[in-house]
Amino acid sequence: MKSTLKINQDGSFHIRHVTDLSYTYFPLCNINGMKSSLTPNMGGDATIDHNSFILLPSTVEDLSQSLLKRNVFFRIEDKLTWSITAQTPEQVIAPDDVELYGDFLVHKIMRKHSQFTAEIESFVPHEDQFQEMHKISLQNTTKKPLKVRPVVAVPIYGRSADSIRDHRHVTSLLNRIKIVKNGIINHPTFSFDERGHLLNHRHYGVFSASSHHEEVKYYYPTHEDFIGEGHTLYNPKSVQEIIDSPYRIGDMVAGYEAMAGMAYDEVILKPNETLKIVLTLIVTDKGQTLMKHGATIDEKAFEKLKRKTKMYWEATLSSLVFHFVDYTLNGWLKWVTLQPILRRIYGNSFLPYHDYGRGGKGWRDLWQDLLALILMDPDSVRTMLINNFKGVRIDGSNATIVGDKPGEFIADRNNIARIWMDHGSWPLFTTKLYIDHSGDFDLLWEKVGYFSDQFTHYTKHVKKTNISNDSLLKTNQGDTYYGTVLEHLIVQNLVPYYNVGPHNNIRLEDADWNDGLDMAKENGESVSFTSFYGANLITLSKLLAHSKARGMKEIALFEELKILLQRVSHGDIDAKKANLHAFFEAVKNGVTGTREIYQISELEKRLYDKGNALLEHVRHHEWLEEGEDGWFNGYYDNDSNPLDNVKKKHMTLTGQVFSIMSHAARDEQVEKIIQSADRYLYDPNVGGYRLNTDFNTVKTNMGRLFGFAYGHKENGAMFSHMAVMYAYALYQRGYVRAGYKVIKSIYEHSIDLPSAKMYPGIPEYFDPKGRGMYPYLTGSASWFILTMVTEVFGIKGDLGDIVFEPKLLLEQFDNQTTLSLKKAIRKQITTVLYHNPLHLDYHEYEIKEVFVDQEKVAFTKTHNGIKLKQDQIGRMIELVLKAKSS
Repeated sequence: MKSTLKINQDGSFHIRHVTDLSYTYFPLCNINGMKSSLTPNMGGDATIDHNSFILLPSTVEDLSQSLLKRNVFFRIEDKLTWSITAQTPEQVIAPDDVELYGDFLVHKIMRKHSQFTAEIESFVPHEDQFQEMHKISLQNTTKKPLKVRPVVAVPIYGRSADSIRDHRHVTSLLNRIKIVKNGIINHPTFSFDERGHLLNHRHYGVFSASSHHEEVKYYYPTHEDFIGEGHTLYNPKSVQEIIDSPYRIGDMVAGYEAMAGMAYDEVILKPNETLKIVLTLIVTDKGQTLMKHGATIDEKAFEKLKRKTKMYWEATLSSLVFHFVDYTLNGWLKWVTLQPILRRIYGNSFLPYHDYGRGGKGWRDLWQDLLALILMDPDSVRTMLINNFKGVRIDGSNATIVGDKPGEFIADRNNIARIWMDHGSWPLFTTKLYIDHSGDFDLLWEKVGYFSDQFTHYTKHVKKTNISNDSLLKTNQGDTYYGTVLEHLIVQNLVPYYNVGPHNNIRLEDADWNDGLDMAKENGESVSFTSFYGANLITLSKLLAHSKARGMKEIALFEELKILLQRVSHGDIDAKKANLHAFFEAVKNGVTGTREIYQISELEKRLYDKGNALLEHVRHHEWLEEGEDGWFNGYYDNDSNPLDNVKKKHMTLTGQVFSIMSHAARDEQVEKIIQSADRYLYDPNVGGYRLNTDFNTVKTNMGRLFGFAYGHKENGAMFSHMAVMYAYALYQRGYVRAGYKVIKSIYEHSIDLPSAKMYPGIPEYFDPKGRGMYPYLTGSASWFILTMVTEVFGIKGDLGDIVFEPKLLLEQFDNQTTLSLKKAIRKQITTVLYHNPLHLDYHEYEIKEVFVDQEKVAFTKTHNGIKLKQDQIGRMIELVLKAKSS
């Protein structure tokens, strides 16, 4: 492989010989919902939702194989046919030299031919709603004139992804293709998909402008017209020959596959002269808007929008900037910082590897993608958090269909519901991070409604009556019931405590974080999340303790919750189940609306006791040990057998992550886990720690993941999300070198182009050959940023105050004395600098002096660092590391 990668400090990158790579693509998008993917050969697709693709929906296998791409052909000297996709006979025989330049979020390809060079720049304007733009610049590099005839060829798909194999031809009969000046517009009569036959308001348009032409000469509005009988897009007749098309501006063609085929007259390019073609692809519900865009397209407009788009993305990413000695790492981290933003735009669909789902976001994504945003701009998160709580049901479960509007959750009228048992755990983790970094403790007392549909009893029952028309929980009197955010959190974390299996761990239900553990619904248990919920209950007790310190003595909760707040023996599984059933029965048709008053001190103790009981249970009953090996069992299968097994060397990383993070694991247990994970899970060839060892069996009593080939996806891949959480947990517990090994392995493998074969960023996982898979849309990005900010740089919140507990290793300073991070802290961008003049390693240093805006300030010592009050924060905070006092 000749390909080489260079990442600059600002995140821009350059790949030479990029076409030596396969399956790579680049995201182009905006916050309004335009979603595109683009390859060096102009593959990929563009859409605004599942039912509105302007380009043919693409899976990763289509990227190189399909001929249906954005394209401009150039017929050179009536002999050579050349295209920006490189899919011509001549370019297969004599491939171009191709280089990629990536930036935020602008994609540039440089192609070199013996007679000319071509530069193709592409982006999605940030301020425009649904538009994708390209500029193709062809320069004559010979010493003699060059005759060139440009021909635009952009297939307009213009319908739902479902129509790929469901009525592909029939849906083409709906097409109404109009020829306008320098453009082709398709306005299908119906939107023809599973929603029914609805009148269509979407217009799909492609417009072209040329630096050397006033207007297009010939229009070819259908595939058949452009390609020619007996030809293909590999060698279209309208490119090989000058065909006098019968179509004129104003003509309409109906009932065929749409093609934006537009041919210009021949031009003669002098030596070093450049011909420029600007393309814009637009999706809109307003035909007049489409015509307006088409009329104003030119190079000047392109450059203006490109400049504004680059400025927008640079400003968006400027609130979190890392300054390590390694400039490549700094640039790479900018792409990781971008990834949670991409997830909010794309959800988990609409990129070639993510060829599933119908768009939208999952419940877990709503909360985890906010982790990075809280660190970048905490003040913008408050409304999002409140809106997200509107998806919680009164029984502790949650809506699984997330609408497009903030706070919109949609009832599943198909009676298909699943319980991911981990869903209730994430809102508290995210909310606590927000409160710590913002100081907005009042968020807990905001009133929010509960989601209500036909499902009750943790979605096990379906009610036929008393179904809310507006998806909001009602009281017995028919009034909408509103509970505090804190009440929502208590319900979400208290219900699982009672929902236990035969071994007194929380039931796995349909799956947990690992979607592939989906075949143990009856008897499966998640020990992993039993730990997490235990820690959450203790966190809730601490929030109540802080409320008490603020002067609060009582709290009001809906009266039915008292069923779950009464004392019950932790080991009495039958009593737990009975209590849970009684609670579900009490709230199945709503709530009375009456509130029970609790003393905060008593409620604090009850939640702490329940949380501690869960941690003690895991600590003493799920620990496995034999000789030098030791780790926690993570799950029970549907036959009630433990999944992890020390004798068989069956180990899951998930079972270790949450036991460490929750403090269920004692220090001596953590040390054994690290040794065992290094021995059985670590593989440098795939970027670090695998999700599990090879069980060598298809476990139909556990989940579909065991049907995957080992080393792929959830079956033993280096799955970035859990690996990064492992790093976070290790750092959190003070095992800094072990945590650093995790993040360093992922980073170094990601930028190793011959192995990872991917653009900068963190993928969902690395396959057995080391290739980065499912790039851009992964929850691991938020956790990586969380780990780097709060653990590596040690910048944490504490109910509004700022704590600095750095865990930087000497090798990260790399002979320099200062490392820094710029981030948003309390409504301003603050640069935090750690000075290490004595070149001390972690465990050797402590913070001895603090300067805020060059003024020395007093501080409060913490266990491993220092704390500053909210009013002490400035634009620059310098912390001096010196040798620890003996």
